[in-house]
Amino acid sequence: MKLKEIAHSRTGDKGNISNVSVIVYEMGDYEKVKNSVTADRVKDYFQEIVKGDVKRYELPKIGALNFVMENALGGGVTRSLAIDRHGKSLSSALMDMEIDLLD
Repeated sequence: MKLKEIAHSRTGDKGNISNVSVIVYEMGDYEKVKNSVTADRVKDYFQEIVKGDVKRYELPKIGALNFVMENALGGGVTRSLAIDRHGKSLSSALMDMEIDLLD
Protein backbone atom coordinates (compact mmCIF):
# COMPACT_ATOMS: atom_id res chain seq x y z
CA MET A 1 0.00 0.00 0.00
CA LYS A 2 1.05 3.59 -0.47
CA LEU A 3 1.99 5.60 2.60
CA LYS A 4 -0.58 8.26 1.62
CA GLU A 5 -3.37 5.78 2.32
CA ILE A 6 -2.71 5.95 6.07
CA ALA A 7 -0.76 9.19 6.56
CA HIS A 8 -0.31 12.75 5.37
CA SER A 9 2.70 15.03 5.34
CA ARG A 10 3.94 18.57 5.92
CA THR A 11 7.26 20.01 4.84
CA GLY A 12 9.58 22.90 5.29
CA ASP A 13 13.00 23.92 4.13
CA LYS A 14 15.81 26.16 5.22
CA GLY A 15 18.82 26.60 3.01
CA ASN A 16 19.89 23.16 1.82
CA ILE A 17 17.94 21.24 4.49
CA SER A 18 14.49 19.76 3.94
CA ASN A 19 12.18 18.81 6.77
CA VAL A 20 9.43 16.28 5.96
CA SER A 21 6.89 14.99 8.45
CA VAL A 22 4.74 11.87 8.24
CA ILE A 23 1.55 12.06 10.31
CA VAL A 24 -0.76 9.05 10.59
CA TYR A 25 -4.51 9.49 10.29
CA GLU A 26 -5.19 6.80 12.90
CA MET A 27 -3.01 6.41 16.01
CA GLY A 28 -3.26 2.64 15.68
CA ASP A 29 -1.11 2.83 12.55
CA TYR A 30 1.74 4.78 14.15
CA GLU A 31 3.88 1.81 15.26
CA LYS A 32 3.52 0.13 11.88
CA VAL A 33 4.56 3.29 10.05
CA LYS A 34 7.40 3.84 12.52
CA ASN A 35 8.69 0.33 11.81
CA SER A 36 8.38 0.70 8.04
CA VAL A 37 9.50 4.29 7.38
CA THR A 38 13.02 4.47 8.79
CA ALA A 39 15.69 7.12 8.23
CA ASP A 40 17.70 4.65 6.14
CA ARG A 41 14.69 3.82 4.01
CA VAL A 42 13.90 7.51 3.43
CA LYS A 43 17.54 8.19 2.51
CA ASP A 44 17.48 5.30 0.05
CA TYR A 45 14.11 6.44 -1.35
CA PHE A 46 15.54 9.91 -2.06
CA GLN A 47 19.05 8.72 -2.97
CA GLU A 48 19.19 10.81 -6.14
CA ILE A 49 18.19 13.98 -4.29
CA VAL A 50 19.46 13.75 -0.72
CA LYS A 51 23.24 13.81 -0.53
CA GLY A 52 23.59 14.26 3.23
CA ASP A 53 22.36 12.60 6.40
CA VAL A 54 18.72 11.82 7.14
CA LYS A 55 17.69 12.02 10.79
CA ARG A 56 14.34 10.80 12.11
CA TYR A 57 12.62 12.28 15.11
CA GLU A 58 9.67 10.44 16.66
CA LEU A 59 6.61 12.20 18.05
CA PRO A 60 4.47 9.32 19.31
CA LYS A 61 1.93 11.44 21.20
CA ILE A 62 0.80 13.03 17.94
CA GLY A 63 1.46 10.00 15.72
CA ALA A 64 4.17 11.65 13.67
CA LEU A 65 7.69 11.14 12.39
CA ASN A 66 9.86 14.05 11.35
CA PHE A 67 12.70 13.58 8.86
CA VAL A 68 15.47 16.15 8.55
CA MET A 69 17.34 15.68 5.29
CA GLU A 70 20.64 17.51 4.89
CA ASN A 71 22.14 18.53 1.55
CA ALA A 72 18.78 17.82 -0.05
CA LEU A 73 17.92 20.89 -2.09
CA GLY A 74 20.78 21.31 -4.54
CA GLY A 75 22.35 24.09 -2.51
CA GLY A 76 19.05 25.65 -1.51
CA VAL A 77 16.45 27.85 -3.13
CA THR A 78 18.70 30.85 -3.70
CA ARG A 79 21.69 28.85 -4.96
CA SER A 80 20.08 26.45 -7.41
CA LEU A 81 18.86 26.94 -10.97
CA ALA A 82 16.43 24.02 -10.67
CA ILE A 83 12.77 24.81 -11.25
CA ASP A 84 11.68 23.62 -7.79
CA ARG A 85 14.30 23.37 -5.09
CA HIS A 86 11.86 23.91 -2.24
CA GLY A 87 11.24 20.90 -0.03
CA LYS A 88 7.47 21.09 -0.60
CA SER A 89 7.43 18.55 -3.40
CA LEU A 90 9.34 16.00 -1.32
CA SER A 91 6.31 15.41 0.92
CA SER A 92 4.19 14.35 -2.06
CA ALA A 93 6.97 12.11 -3.30
CA LEU A 94 7.34 10.45 0.12
CA MET A 95 3.60 9.78 0.30
CA ASP A 96 4.01 7.56 -2.79
CA MET A 97 6.38 5.25 -0.89
CA GLU A 98 5.16 1.65 -0.80
CA ILE A 99 4.92 0.27 2.73
CA ASP A 100 4.10 -3.12 4.16
CA LEU A 101 1.99 -2.99 7.30
CA LEU A 102 3.10 -6.46 8.30
CA ASP A 103 6.43 -5.01 9.57
